[in-house]
Amino acid sequence: MKNRLKVLRAERDWTQSDLAERLEISRQSVNAIETGRYDPSLPLAFKIADLFGLAIEAIFSKGE
Repeated sequence: MKNRLKVLRAERDWTQSDLAERLEISRQSVNAIETGRYDPSLPLAFKIADLFGLAIEAIFSKGE
């Protein structure tokens, strides 16, 4: 799965630690999601979408 998490985070000038704190997950989890090594659970995907005020589909897309 591809995602725009790194771009969205950078637009807000947040570090991975900042985002992790807001999502109540580890910085390592944020890194794994951004690099595509980990796909978030559906509840976490909704939490991410809510945090950025976007639809899940605006952040995550099917990778090839």
